[in-house]
Amino acid sequence: MNPTLDEGRAVQHLMDLLAIPGSSGREGAVARAVQLKLRAAGVRPAWMRFDHANERIARTLGRDPRDFEVGNLIVRLPGTRTGPRRMFLGHMDTVPLCRGARPVRRGQEIRPASRDTALGADNRTAVAALVTLAETLLRQRVAHPPLTLVFTICEEIGLYGAKHLRLSDAGRPAIAFNLDSGAPDQIIAGAIGATKWEANVHGISSHAGVRPEAGVSAILIAARAIERAAARGYFGAIAKGRRRGKANAGVIQGGEATNEVTRHVFVRGECRSHDPGFLAKITAEWRAAFEWAARSVRNNEGKSGRADFRVANDYQAFRLKDSHPAVRFAVEAARAIGLNPKVVAMDGGLDANPLNAAGLPTVTLGAGQRQPHSLDEHVVIPEFLDACRLALRLATAEL
Repeated sequence: MNPTLDEGRAVQHLMDLLAIPGSSGREGAVARAVQLKLRAAGVRPAWMRFDHANERIARTLGRDPRDFEVGNLIVRLPGTRTGPRRMFLGHMDTVPLCRGARPVRRGQEIRPASRDTALGADNRTAVAALVTLAETLLRQRVAHPPLTLVFTICEEIGLYGAKHLRLSDAGRPAIAFNLDSGAPDQIIAGAIGATKWEANVHGISSHAGVRPEAGVSAILIAARAIERAAARGYFGAIAKGRRRGKANAGVIQGGEATNEVTRHVFVRGECRSHDPGFLAKITAEWRAAFEWAARSVRNNEGKSGRADFRVANDYQAFRLKDSHPAVRFAVEAARAIGLNPKVVAMDGGLDANPLNAAGLPTVTLGAGQRQPHSLDEHVVIPEFLDACRLALRLATAEL
């Protein structure tokens, strides 16, 4: 039988979940609410479990394990017909701007009750859609192959839940669909790659009023480095011929007194590009800028500072071909529910990045969230409902 979407219940699930706080590492209350809803829908306790991603994240980041309440919530639904296992996922965490959000429905939109918070539609729309998917399949006894639903953690601080998801825990799915983003008619088959960098800039301390000439200012070094990167065209939106990328210095910390030539400054930033080679070039430009700037600032004895520049690969870019079976299947499913799909690539990182890097073809689909990470964040209800219908189609149609 073809499933019928109960629109009222789908929207109520979303309203319920939007009202629960759950920043990165503090997703426990969200996970418990999801478990209760799934139990009520007929999901057996034995089908649900948490993995140990939280413990692995704590070790990776050198943090107290108590900073991460739960792992990824993994739900494995046995198939009622044969076929390769399909995985659906969405992240439970929201950005700090959502703290204290209260959702209200206004016509065909859901917005925060206060103008002082974001909503958390990124990514509670996905969480609600996956709950609706399981409820619809089980209550209406719709035939489906084996399915895995994964509610990931810590996406907003670095895609860490997906990075630490073991595909064996998920039942080794053959294909995956990640719900995260806006319009469900956009089939996101690619996403940008990124590096994160940090520069520990060391100068020489001296009294700024008595002997400023004896000091080497770490602040001046950092300022020159950022200015050099910008002057060479490697700050903000970057265009070098046909190559494109982005870069930003987002954190600067240092200094303790106005009468001291600052001896240490810490700078953190990121670089992005869909082209792995160009991403490496952008990152190298920032390293070179800091190393040049450190050499360029000298005191009256000719001594200079130094910059210790460290880089970590944040996530790899990917681009599935339009002809890839996962992309074609998503396009066909979108058309089947009346959408006019477009295959696109995205400039933000997604849980799909590490999954594709791990060899699991993962397509991302929008679920009706708009203006995420801002005070204008809201849900377009018809788009959210289309996302629920699309998930149902992807879970039940023949591959």
